[in-house]
Amino acid sequence: MKIVIREARATDMPAVLDLIRELAHFEREPHAVDVTLQDLVEDGFGSSPSFQCFVGEVDGAIRGMALVYPRYSTWKGKVLHLEDLIVTAEMRGKGLGNALLDRVVKYGYDQGVKRISWEVLDWNESAIAFYERKGARVMRDWDVVQLDEAGIKKYLNKS
Repeated sequence: MKIVIREARATDMPAVLDLIRELAHFEREPHAVDVTLQDLVEDGFGSSPSFQCFVGEVDGAIRGMALVYPRYSTWKGKVLHLEDLIVTAEMRGKGLGNALLDRVVKYGYDQGVKRISWEVLDWNESAIAFYERKGARVMRDWDVVQLDEAGIKKYLNKS
């Protein structure tokens, strides 16, 4: 088994979208994915890319991905957000997730960030254990706060 981690290309986005949909199914929200192939290509490879994506190939086929983007912390300065690290079900436990996380951490280091952060579902104990084994601190006393598109519109209409 040969694992290769590389920067994604626009032509990889159909496979990346398949991985995103697989993750949504795993996270029990199979109908929550609104992003399109066109969105991924334009947002990642247009004139002002919104994200950096790495793909993990196993024997030449994409079986995992990691998508990151820059953020800024008022306490730390430049930080990197790992939006998703996805490995197909059949490849979990075979080193692909390790290789992808290694690449993200190296990328963050090369970018000079002070922190790399991400979220993990509280019931995904295998992922939590994986991240803790790698030295990450899982902050269980923090809650994720979001306004979705409908929430944004509702908020603005009340103002």
